[in-house]
Amino acid sequence: MLGQVNFPLGCVYKSGREDEPLNFFVEALPKSKSFDLLLGYFSFSAVNVLALGFAHFIANGGKMRMVINDVLSIQDKETIIDGQNKQLHLIKDYSNDFNALKESLSGYGEHFFNCLSWLIAKDRIEIVAIRPKGGNGISHYKSGSFSDGVDKIHFTGSCNFTAKALLENLEEITIRRSWISNSDKEYVDVCDDEFNTLIHGKADYVEYVDASEIKGIIRDQYGDKDLEELLIEEEKLLKLKKSKVNNNLKLQNLLGELEISYDNLKNEPRFPFAEGPRDYQKEAYDNWVKNNYQGVFAMATGTGKTITSLNCLLQEYQKGEEQVYHALILVPTITLVNQWEEEAKEFNFKETIKVSSKYSWEKELATALSTSKRIPTSFIVIATYASFIKTKFSKYLKDFPTDTVFIADEAHNIGSPSILANLSLIHFTKRIGLSATPKRVYDPSGTAAMSAFFNDEEPFTYSFTMERAIDEGILCKYFYHPHLVKLTKDEMEKYIEITKKLAKFYSADKGVLESNDIVEKLLLQRKRIVHKADNKLDLTTSILKERFSKEKSLKFTFVYVPEGSKEDIYEADTGSDEDVQIIKMYTREIAKIDDSLMVNQFISGMADRNEILEQFKEGKIHVVASMKCLDEGVDIPRAEHAIFCSSTGNPRQFIQRRGRILRRHRDKDYAVIHDLVVIPSITSGNTSDTFRVERSLVKKELERVMYFASLSLNPYETEEVLKKICEHYDLNIYTIFAELKAS
Repeated sequence: MLGQVNFPLGCVYKSGREDEPLNFFVEALPKSKSFDLLLGYFSFSAVNVLALGFAHFIANGGKMRMVINDVLSIQDKETIIDGQNKQLHLIKDYSNDFNALKESLSGYGEHFFNCLSWLIAKDRIEIVAIRPKGGNGISHYKSGSFSDGVDKIHFTGSCNFTAKALLENLEEITIRRSWISNSDKEYVDVCDDEFNTLIHGKADYVEYVDASEIKGIIRDQYGDKDLEELLIEEEKLLKLKKSKVNNNLKLQNLLGELEISYDNLKNEPRFPFAEGPRDYQKEAYDNWVKNNYQGVFAMATGTGKTITSLNCLLQEYQKGEEQVYHALILVPTITLVNQWEEEAKEFNFKETIKVSSKYSWEKELATALSTSKRIPTSFIVIATYASFIKTKFSKYLKDFPTDTVFIADEAHNIGSPSILANLSLIHFTKRIGLSATPKRVYDPSGTAAMSAFFNDEEPFTYSFTMERAIDEGILCKYFYHPHLVKLTKDEMEKYIEITKKLAKFYSADKGVLESNDIVEKLLLQRKRIVHKADNKLDLTTSILKERFSKEKSLKFTFVYVPEGSKEDIYEADTGSDEDVQIIKMYTREIAKIDDSLMVNQFISGMADRNEILEQFKEGKIHVVASMKCLDEGVDIPRAEHAIFCSSTGNPRQFIQRRGRILRRHRDKDYAVIHDLVVIPSITSGNTSDTFRVERSLVKKELERVMYFASLSLNPYETEEVLKKICEHYDLNIYTIFAELKAS
């Protein structure tokens, strides 16, 4: 890339010539990934002069390092301090909004310095201030280097990095290129080594100056005025820029080419973070390609399944000759339709079509599919599973381009009969299944069908375990506290009655219950007793009261309450009447703990769902009570404490719920999970059929407990809590865990 720069004869840039220092910076910046400056005088006004080049540089992931003199303008000094202190609460996030970034760099008001503070805080600009050891004189270096990741250019000369130097002074710089000769490469490498010594704080011939000690104004020598070298009024700056451009035809052409290039750049799909995909995301893509562009990404909740799959789409786009992208993404809920659209926008995938009961989408989809047959047209269709199975949508599947990438979020849903019936209509072969729990519990045929569709099986095309995610700091560490819940007298009587009926279907030889409709019905009845045990509410409020008495706060607490009788289906917009009553009861009782508490419910179909989560993140709402509408995909990184009142035998639910709570946040050191475990105490002898039935079901419940305890910071607490239960049923939690790992 740097080899494409049109260098002048002798590689010397001089003011007054067609090839002057400003031209060099304008042309080299957009083609570089790193920019090092070793300077005397410096001012952010130079960034403003080179705004278009810097916009390219930053959009391409470029990083800048500066070793500067300890004399700056007041505003430049404050900008550096704000950035280094990461005071970004009032600063716009320019992560992927390069239009806003370009406009900010081009201006010279407060937004300009906010933009620069953001870049410093994000480590896109690293600044070290020095002065000669002994305190006499100033640092007066005037050199630097550009690198595109392969080739390097080193420059030196008279030019400071200020607006005045670039626009007004008579300056000269000379360059050396690493690819020209061995001697040039050696020279560049030596200069780089010296720069690294200085910026890493290892040079013993200078003093390193803290940002707060930088001289903002030199009153003893210049009164109340900043150094003229470091200040320039915006009006004068604009006038100088226009004059410089008008008088230099080559510079005009360079800037014109940059404008065209920038228009293309701002519309180009790209990875949302400057550092690019993580190694594991690259590995997932490579594995997917090796598996004939098919496979399941079995990744723990919170490890970035969405970004990993969209990176696959991005890589395919970048490889394609026509530079278009096509994707069909299936998700369980309307909330996730919107969340995926936002994620796609972060990649600068702008052409999205949302398909659900909430949107009028048919005309837009028909137009996009029809157009794509005639001319290269990009689109991403994001649809709920509920819409996917309807004829209104499925009739269009035959018209999708063959290069469409199919992504199934929470891919275990694929195995349901209604969805499997429509999978045969998908003729495009690039397929990705995303799930923290790919196996369909109690549905081996559905699991097998899903595996066949994605041409994959355990250990899957790519796996990223929760244990690894915690070890690598992608998810936070956590404490796990199991609490045993007793059934009421009435609940216990019903529970025993059902258990006795189940005992008639217990096979002592096989050690399992028979599989039939009667057994399923009895198990469901018994599950509802456990699931909705009355004592869970008292225990929940007791846990919260104890914490409030210690901390005087319940901020960032999630309570998963037991849901009612309604079983979920993919796009449910409202909770059942029973759901609403249960969640109201929990929120009402939690709010009674203290008048200062703000408690809110979070259920499907609420119009202000996003607002509730935002206020929860800000600490304005302290406790949120939710049901399983948060199980799949919703991002709640600020949650620090969770109480799981919902006893579910489905590993997918509690694994996903744990993953929600473990998402990282800069102000979150660890998470705390309280788990309410209902294990009724049946006093029948250990040789009875009732005991055997109960033992097998208790063992199943302890599997869930061990999923949580095994990765926690306090696993031995679980052993103590369950000691008597395990002795009664002759169970060993470590044996249970070993069986889990082996299964």
